[in-house]
Amino acid sequence: MAKEIKENSASKPEKGKKANIFVRAGKRISRWFREMKSELKKVVWPTGKQTLNNVIVAVVVMVLAGVVIWAFDQLAYLIVQSLISIGG
Repeated sequence: MAKEIKENSASKPEKGKKANIFVRAGKRISRWFREMKSELKKVVWPTGKQTLNNVIVAVVVMVLAGVVIWAFDQLAYLIVQSLISIGG
């Protein structure tokens, strides 16, 4: 058994010296940009018409949410004012 372990460790090639940190960082950054470029080629970009439609939907939803929040605020204000006038 010890002989098998010795043979396995001897058959592995020894690692050479590592490149300095700047070379390794440069290679990683380069690989990251290559991978990013290949992923961006796979993206299906929306047309101008789709983008405009999405913007309109987002603005309408934001306006409706604002109106609902404003209405709730006004209702809460009236309730608080009526409670103050009753107690006051």
